[in-house]
Amino acid sequence: MKHTKFRDWLSLPRILALGALLALLLLGARQSTTDAQAVTQGFATDVKLQRGMLIQVKQDDATKVEPASQQSAERLHGVVVNPNDAPVTLSAEGEKAFVATTGRYETLVSNQNGPIESGDYITIASVDGIGMKAGEEEPMVIGRALDAFDGSAGALSTIGLQDSAGGSREVAIGRVTIDVGVARNPLLKAKEPNLPGFLKRVSESIAGKPVNPVRVYIAVAVFVVSAIISTSLLIGGVRSALISIGRNPLSKKTIIRGMLQVIMVGVTIFILGLIGVYLLLKV
Repeated sequence: MKHTKFRDWLSLPRILALGALLALLLLGARQSTTDAQAVTQGFATDVKLQRGMLIQVKQDDATKVEPASQQSAERLHGVVVNPNDAPVTLSAEGEKAFVATTGRYETLVSNQNGPIESGDYITIASVDGIGMKAGEEEPMVIGRALDAFDGSAGALSTIGLQDSAGGSREVAIGRVTIDVGVARNPLLKAKEPNLPGFLKRVSESIAGKPVNPVRVYIAVAVFVVSAIISTSLLIGGVRSALISIGRNPLSKKTIIRGMLQVIMVGVTIFILGLIGVYLLLKV
């Protein structure tokens, strides 16, 4: 009887209705996730911002944004977008700059650091608010390029920049779609400690090539330690021998023999230290 009632309740219309309800729930969940990832937030600004600019939150006012600069890369926040580009926009009165921190949006970039290929990480260029291909020195990235830009096709304008040698060069500015997501630059390499000029010249003359600063400092430490140990043995051995001879002149030969042995040990330690320094710099 119970099975009959269950079969009557589980009719075809009810099965179709349950299936439709489940599909709507799944679609709604997926849409909610997409919308959550594509929410833009409104900010106030004191300067004119263009769509696609890289921006940072103003240091003294978290409600305002400004073009991102290399000097304050740690405050990189997102990309200026059109409010109609995202399904959800959060803003209050007076907030006219709309910023996306995730999603795929067109971004202003330059070829300052070379042509941009799809998949390249994008960071802040020398021109505030403009992106460029990330290298190994920039701390933050805005995301990864989904398009290519070589500076010719799709160029919107050009701008003159001064290079490190004092010369000038022109770079092109254009737009590429970027998968926005502010993060630490995965290509960033730790800066090696600088060497004093004297140590650099000596290490390169011994090795015949540039030497990693860490290896140079280790070699210096080995040299200093071996020199201290050998010097201590020499001074201590000679001093003890002279005192012993003064107290017991009859044992002079034996004392001198012991002193020479101590001196040989000290010299051996110093020579081994020099060999260690050479191997550290040369190998």
